[in-house]
Amino acid sequence: MSQWYLSFDGKQVGPLTHAQAAEQARSNPNGFAWREGFAEWLPIASIGELQQVSPAPGPIPPAPQRMARADEVDFKVFGAEMQFVDVELDPGESALAEAGAMMYKDPAVQMETIFGDGSAGSGGGFMDKLLGAGKRLLTSESLFMTVFTHTGQGKAHVAFGAPYPGNIIPIHLSSVNGCLICQKDSFLCAAKGVAIGIFLQRRILTGLFGGEGFIMQKLEGDGQVFVHAGGTVVERQLQAGEVLHVDTGCVVAFEQSVNFDIQQAGGIKTALFGGEGLFFATMQGPGRIWLQSLPFSRLAGRMLQAAPQRGGSKGEGSVLGPLGSILAGDR
Repeated sequence: MSQWYLSFDGKQVGPLTHAQAAEQARSNPNGFAWREGFAEWLPIASIGELQQVSPAPGPIPPAPQRMARADEVDFKVFGAEMQFVDVELDPGESALAEAGAMMYKDPAVQMETIFGDGSAGSGGGFMDKLLGAGKRLLTSESLFMTVFTHTGQGKAHVAFGAPYPGNIIPIHLSSVNGCLICQKDSFLCAAKGVAIGIFLQRRILTGLFGGEGFIMQKLEGDGQVFVHAGGTVVERQLQAGEVLHVDTGCVVAFEQSVNFDIQQAGGIKTALFGGEGLFFATMQGPGRIWLQSLPFSRLAGRMLQAAPQRGGSKGEGSVLGPLGSILAGDR
C-alpha cells in the first residue's frame, strides 16, 4: 500500500494511508501531495484519487509508529574550523563510525570492527550483513565499520574528528521522517542501530552529471547521526514547490521529500567559460536541505593547482617570484 505525504503551508504531514490522506485532502484541499510513483509534489485538488469519498466512514486509525531501535546518545560538538564531536554513552550503548574517525575514548569503551553497518543487530543473518556491506562497497566506502560500546559503569565518552576544515551537523533522524539523503563522503558517525544504505538517482542524467555521482548515501532509522560538511554550512527550509539552484558539489544532505535534479547551466558560452560547470542542481521543496560553502573536491583542486609539481608558485605572492624563494633560503 502506498504511503502518502501532504504539505500545508510548508508543514509536512506523513506518512499516511490512502484513507488518512483522502480525509485530510477533503478537509483542506489547498496543499500539495506526494506518494511513491509521483515525479514531483502535485496540488491536492489535481489528484483525483484523493477526492474519492470513503465508503465506510469511521475513526481514522493513527499512523503506524516506528519502534525505537537505535541507541539514544548524548553529545557535544567542540571547535570552530576543525570540529570534533564528543559522544556520551551509558552502559551498553554504542556508537558507529567510519574507520579512522576516532579522536579519543575512555578505557571502558571497547572497539569492535564489524561487517557492514550493524543495523541488523545480533539476530541478523550472514546474508543481511553481506547486503549491508555490499551497499557500503557501492558508495566506495570500506566494507567494515567500527562500533564503540560502553562496557563499564557510569558515563563514558568517545570522540570523532572531522576529516578536513568544516562543520559537523548533528541530525536526529526522527526529525526528518526517519530518512536522510547525503553525499557519500559526508557521514561521520551515528548511534548504533542506524542503517547506512544507498540512494540511487532515478534520473540517469542526474546520476551521470549530478556532481556526487549516481549513488548517494541513505541514513535510515530513529537515532542520532553526524554529517560533516566543508566550510560554512547553511540549512534551508524549502516550501512546497519552492526551487533553489545549487552548485552540485555544495549539496550536503536533504530530506527524502525534496526533489533533486540537475539542469544545464545557461547557454554554451556560460557553461564553458562561466567556471561553474555544465550543470547545477535544482532542489524543489518541501523539505530541509543542508549546503556547504567549500566542497572537499574544490579544496583539493585548489591545493593541487598550487602544488609546485603542477607549476604552482612557492613564492606565496612575492613580487620576486622564484628569486624571492632563493633569497629567503627556501632553495
